[in-house]
Amino acid sequence: MKKTLIAILATSALPATAQTVETFDLPEGCTAYLTIQTEDCGVDHMFTCEGDAEGTQRRASIGENGLSYLGQIDSETQWVESFHIGSGHAERLSEEIEDRASISELVENGIDTYDFTTESEEIGQSRYVGFDSLTGNQITIDGVTLDETEYQITAYDADGEVKWASKGNEYISQRFNMFLAGNSEITTENGTFDSEGSPVEFIFEGEPGFLSANPKYGCGVTESSAPSLIDRLEALQNEL
Repeated sequence: MKKTLIAILATSALPATAQTVETFDLPEGCTAYLTIQTEDCGVDHMFTCEGDAEGTQRRASIGENGLSYLGQIDSETQWVESFHIGSGHAERLSEEIEDRASISELVENGIDTYDFTTESEEIGQSRYVGFDSLTGNQITIDGVTLDETEYQITAYDADGEVKWASKGNEYISQRFNMFLAGNSEITTENGTFDSEGSPVEFIFEGEPGFLSANPKYGCGVTESSAPSLIDRLEALQNEL
């Protein structure tokens, strides 16, 4: 696989997550527009980069131990590319798409189904099947209105065996055309556990905390009692 911007970002952004560094630095040519502090000791930075297709958004997630995830979505919020720092694996959207994920369809019809695969040199092919639906509930945080969703997703390996499944509630922002984490129930061969990663703060350029490399909420809790969704899935990928 050719070296993509995700890999470049992983290399260039890692030093910025050290505990002594308070600001997350993006590579040249990239511009951040939103920082989100979450309940699960996480902080997400949303940004775009020169040369990206129209509607592309990128996310860098930082946890208590530093950078944990880098991802790219398209204008319909499809997972185009992702890099999981803990497990060291990358995934890229395959051309084998039975049913494309579409935030536009979700907003228009109240429900969206999907069935797509990703390719990874490290873990092979994965298939993701599920749906998102709007519950009709809304919340507003720092002036940003979020629509609550209900979701279910199942991940399969190349042999059709279930790797993990998850269900719960998330949010979408129509203003920013993105999904945000919420409360999840995740089931693996090792059991079922809960994760809460809802947004707490939306921070914009010029405001205190914009591009902060330090999560604020839910930190200091032992991993066994309150792990983040990313941490749990990282651990699962390491076991496979």
